[in-house]
Amino acid sequence: MSEENLVKIKNPAQSCCVGIWHLIAGILMLILGVYVWLNPFVSLLALSLYIGIALIIIGAGYTASSLSVESGWYMFVGLIDIIIGIVLVSNIGLTAATLPVIVGLWCLVVGAVQLVSSYHLSRHGHPWGWSLTLGLLGIVFGFLILEFPALGMVTISTLMGLYIVLYGILEIAEYFYFRSYLKPKGSLN
Repeated sequence: MSEENLVKIKNPAQSCCVGIWHLIAGILMLILGVYVWLNPFVSLLALSLYIGIALIIIGAGYTASSLSVESGWYMFVGLIDIIIGIVLVSNIGLTAATLPVIVGLWCLVVGAVQLVSSYHLSRHGHPWGWSLTLGLLGIVFGFLILEFPALGMVTISTLMGLYIVLYGILEIAEYFYFRSYLKPKGSLN
């Protein structure tokens, strides 16, 4: 696949799936983030389960979206989310002990992929600012979580809640921006 085709819309009718997924992912992440943020004493077991389930669902959505847009980055992020989600859900005891490292690494990897994706989007004239912002936030929160794992569950819950809320808000903003970007020129809708 040439670099020119990395983010090429195959069929404009199918592109609504990509845009809608940003809205759904944003709403899910916003709800999850507010819940985590307002309940800092949620046990690490419950937190790993909730995050694992959310990552599996979001990863499935990004993987499905990658089928309507020629972008390996959506597929890559989706598969990473699914794999991390399965690890979190299937090894609850081990996950509770290592959650800060797992979450920090996940934030770093997804943030780096978002940065690369924003670069490719910008090179092809597509909206890229939201992807860049998500990438930078992921990297910052990843380093913060890895730097301060001993502060315990409250710090993890607070940082993850904040990151998830911001991620959700930016996904929703990206939906509206992507929707206006795909709107035919001169359209009144």
